[in-house]
Amino acid sequence: MLFASSAQAQNLFVSSGSDIYEFTPSGARSTFASGVAYPGGMAFDSSGDLFVTDTGGNIDKFTPDGVESTFATGLNFPLGLAFNSAGNLFEADGNGNKIYEFTPSGVRSTFATGLGGVEALAFDSAGDLFASVPTGIIYKFTTNEVRSTFATGLNGPAALAFDSAGNLFETDQGSDKIYKFTTKGVRSTFASGLNNPVGLAIDSTDNVFEADNSGYNINEFTPGGVESTFDSSVADPVYLVFQPVSVPEPSVFGLLAVGATALFIRRRRC
Repeated sequence: MLFASSAQAQNLFVSSGSDIYEFTPSGARSTFASGVAYPGGMAFDSSGDLFVTDTGGNIDKFTPDGVESTFATGLNFPLGLAFNSAGNLFEADGNGNKIYEFTPSGVRSTFATGLGGVEALAFDSAGDLFASVPTGIIYKFTTNEVRSTFATGLNGPAALAFDSAGNLFETDQGSDKIYKFTTKGVRSTFASGLNNPVGLAIDSTDNVFEADNSGYNINEFTPGGVESTFDSSVADPVYLVFQPVSVPEPSVFGLLAVGATALFIRRRRC
């Protein structure tokens, strides 16, 4: 694998094919990682390390310097990732119908099972976990692991993200829309007419970014829903994630190591 990194706060990371691209806020693109086994779900921890699922059944970890290691193996088509406030990593096992929880040291336990295939995960500010499944349901798990149904009747929910007000956003592949849910679960259409929307991420100022998986567009929406094209150079973008607002700067040693080191998401509709 080849790696390069110029990590800056609130850079956007995008998975496509076997690559992970990094975009500055101004839209300048670089390749963060290549030769990855079709990167899927992505999530940053509080230290700025990037965790990525791949189709080999692994969770890979990349430091801010771009150094890769294997965090977990033996998973069954891992997809969505999310961190809770304690620094534990949650993983959606797409074919295993489970949600696994990993401590920072990598110790795994089963958080939930029998969900019918989980694709995306997101935590709200209260520490409740939300999970989407292909049958058109979003489940909610409280901090004491009590499950309830938050939303139904969706058409291929793909990704989840919260804004600073606690509203939940969901990319709906089957309807080519982004739905917005209030904290009470009231649904409205935030955007429509998209092209197989998959990836979703919200920056620190509540701008919403969405990846058109059947096209080349990464679209940006203001909090009020005004749309513009952020980038159109990445073929079939899949997952999106923003870096934490503040992350450690890459060390000189790390950059030298990077230079010397030589998601596929399960698409229901292409």
